[in-house]
Amino acid sequence: MENSINEKIPVATTSGSYSYGWQQLKKYLVYFLVITLIVGIADIPFSKVRDMEWENSPVTYALQLLGMAYAIFFLPVIKYGGDLLILRGIRNEELELGELFIGFKKNYINIVLAHLITAAVIIIGFIFLIVPGIILACRLVFVSYLVMDKNMEPMAAIEKSWAMTKGHGWRILGMALLAIPIFIAGLLFCIIGVVASIAWIHSAFAAFYHAIDLEDEAAMIS
Repeated sequence: MENSINEKIPVATTSGSYSYGWQQLKKYLVYFLVITLIVGIADIPFSKVRDMEWENSPVTYALQLLGMAYAIFFLPVIKYGGDLLILRGIRNEELELGELFIGFKKNYINIVLAHLITAAVIIIGFIFLIVPGIILACRLVFVSYLVMDKNMEPMAAIEKSWAMTKGHGWRILGMALLAIPIFIAGLLFCIIGVVASIAWIHSAFAAFYHAIDLEDEAAMIS
């Protein structure tokens, strides 16, 4: 099904989401690549601290604390902002790169708390059994969109994500599994390929959220 400008309409399926995400990635290529690159660069300091070989020393402890603070109070804001901007591209809305940092002015507490609660719940799920962790990760995949797009508080976003993803768990898992070969293919084209593959994956998940959100709005109207 296509609209009047010959663009596909988002469909809440694995193939439909990746197809629509690819369509919008091509349309907003520079924006999506820049957004993905900035978010990736923002993740580097935490990755470096996390992967370093540590020794018991005051410097080590200080760096660990700084890395933890960075991962809790700074990095989620950039990642949530990136999700919001890509979602706006998916919706053909105006994109302003400055809004990548909008979380520092708006919804900051909700972003930090939502990230902490979601991460904690998923980690606990993986610690006890792998399968519950996978289920929780799939069902809470929309939390960042709901916090940024709907201005929801953390628990409300978690509950809404759980409701929105009901009956879509296998599709979301399929999207996550499909992301693996897409990322590997991106590695073949060096840095630009990696950035483009990650941008496509994020575009697909944003398209999936958008499709279900449209379904919910249509159900409410009817």
